[in-house]
Amino acid sequence: MSNASSNLGQRVSEPGMTELWNVWYSELHEGLSGFTVKIDRVVESLQSDFQRIDILETKDFGRLLVLYGSLMAADRDNNAYNEMITHVPLFTHPNPKRALIIGGGDCGALTEILKHPEVQECVMCEIDKMVVEVSKKYFPYLTTGADDPRAKLVFQDGKEYIVNGKDKFDVIMLDLSDPVGPAEELFQEPFYRNVYNRLNDDGILVAQSESPFFNQRSVKGIYANLKAVFPSVHMYTCFMPIYPSAYWSFAFCSKKYHPIKDFDRARWDRLKLKTRYYNADIHTAAFALPEFVKELFR
Repeated sequence: MSNASSNLGQRVSEPGMTELWNVWYSELHEGLSGFTVKIDRVVESLQSDFQRIDILETKDFGRLLVLYGSLMAADRDNNAYNEMITHVPLFTHPNPKRALIIGGGDCGALTEILKHPEVQECVMCEIDKMVVEVSKKYFPYLTTGADDPRAKLVFQDGKEYIVNGKDKFDVIMLDLSDPVGPAEELFQEPFYRNVYNRLNDDGILVAQSESPFFNQRSVKGIYANLKAVFPSVHMYTCFMPIYPSAYWSFAFCSKKYHPIKDFDRARWDRLKLKTRYYNADIHTAAFALPEFVKELFR
């Protein structure tokens, strides 16, 4: 799907900090094209039990969080991913008391969910505790939700949590890595059926579903699997400057509600949440798809 590469020329300026002369971070689709940004310095590079974690400094995007060679978050990104994966289902469900995030280690989605006073508990199941710790250190504005008493952090494999648990949720967000390697089975029909069973009778699932420009084969497979499980499945998209193609998609999957017909605009107007990307107009407009994307489902 994607990989990161860089041309390294460097000098060490301080302990634990590397200043770079002419280094570029690139996340490429099949090694051919994607996102590239000049790196000023490597702030920190760690190896957890699960993956390599890099914090990079850039002029255009500030600090970057890179996991297993893939860019996850940036200071000067517009927060579209976190806001769209959370507020769209939460403003559609009429009473979202319990929410679950599978993944989401930078805590950005968790923080957005807990802006909603209706949410009484949000469980975040992240396999890698070190991602949360690094995010608290370098991206504290993303992690404020982790200190909310309604937040429950569980450090466990997401598949095991879904399969073995019994608690039900109103909204589940699959904030997962790319569907390659061990994560691939989390995009298959059997896993989606297990997620379906962890939702209440009127529950909503939202899953990140890759770039409809670069990842068309994966997108087709993801939506075929979701439609085999959920009676209502809709794609919506957002502008993501730090992801390859800058065009990202999400799957809205529901047992009952329609993302536009059941959108609670009055609640949005009443709460006046502070956001950088999401608003009422974006909520509805995000479901308007260009023809080349619609063709993926024909």
